[in-house]
Amino acid sequence: MLHPVGPLPARVYWRRRLVLLAVLLAFGGGGWLGVVLQSRVDARAGAEAAAPTSSAPREPALARVVPSVAAVRTPSAPAVPDDVQAATTAVAPVAGGPCTDDMLALEVRTPGAAAVGSKPTFELVVTNAAAVPCTRALDKGLQELILLDAAGNRVWGSNDCFPEATSDTRTLAPGEAVSFPVLWGGLTSEPTCTVARTSPPAGNYLVRGRLDTKSSPDAPLTLGQA
Repeated sequence: MLHPVGPLPARVYWRRRLVLLAVLLAFGGGGWLGVVLQSRVDARAGAEAAAPTSSAPREPALARVVPSVAAVRTPSAPAVPDDVQAATTAVAPVAGGPCTDDMLALEVRTPGAAAVGSKPTFELVVTNAAAVPCTRALDKGLQELILLDAAGNRVWGSNDCFPEATSDTRTLAPGEAVSFPVLWGGLTSEPTCTVARTSPPAGNYLVRGRLDTKSSPDAPLTLGQA
């Protein structure tokens, strides 16, 4: 085996053996290298298969310990009743300041009953209902009485045909009342005083007073036959 036998020179046979050995080594080394590479590929594939498949980003560690601002509920302020809120926001009246509508009480006084065609006298009473003195304009042009029938229709107004203009500003003490008499001629009227005036029929009526922007409750009046 170690001594080649043949017609050719010995170096030829040794060269052939060396070539064959190189070929065997090449194939053997390449196969071993392929096995190693394949094993590494299989190991990597197994690791990737074992890893979680979710692509969602992991929550930061700080967020898992400290709750977010949106998740923390802050307590809401307790509801304040309307009457308490109104009391706390109301402005106390100032002594010697203007008499607001809330500081005044307005009342209409009637005889209660009158004959159709007669000329009864009504009264508009203005009272300072506040605990401090205040000032208010009581001009005649700011005062008005109106007569309404049972259906709420306007029958007469004190400023329709004979309006008066005066300048009367007063300081009213607490509880002080001022009365203004108003004579009704017993006839109907309307604001332009251009419609014929007649005596309203017998029945039940209401008299309502006004001082500028302040209105009074209605006072009853019954008209009967003379």
